[in-house]
Amino acid sequence: MRWRHDGQSRYHEAEGRPQRPRPAGRAPVALTAIAAVLLGIAGLLGIAGCAKMDAALDRQWIVVDFSPGTSVATALHVRAACAHIENAPPMALPGKRNELDVMYGVRYDTTNASPANLAELETCLQQFKSVQGVDPEDVGDEGS
Repeated sequence: MRWRHDGQSRYHEAEGRPQRPRPAGRAPVALTAIAAVLLGIAGLLGIAGCAKMDAALDRQWIVVDFSPGTSVATALHVRAACAHIENAPPMALPGKRNELDVMYGVRYDTTNASPANLAELETCLQQFKSVQGVDPEDVGDEGS
């Protein structure tokens, strides 16, 4: 279909009815409303994404250092013995466990732990001769 333009209004050739010209520079109201809704949704998703990112970056944990020659059974026993500390639960071990995963994978999530919780956890761990110490870590320490 073709339009014939006379400078002021448009005419459809088949019907011959004038079409109201759209004011220059103005988008239809429906398009403006849709754009506003989409921008609002994008803003909310951005805020939610930032909150999740902040929560992920705030994660902290303690890694237990065992002395050389400590058995896997002993490391798992230590992990279970100190699992009762409030706000410092043991972190999950990998599904496929080998000696290295267990020896270097005994960790406690201390993100929500108070100083008293941390002291209680360290006291619990120190009662085992196979524990050499603990290393507090956070997301910034990963990969190093």
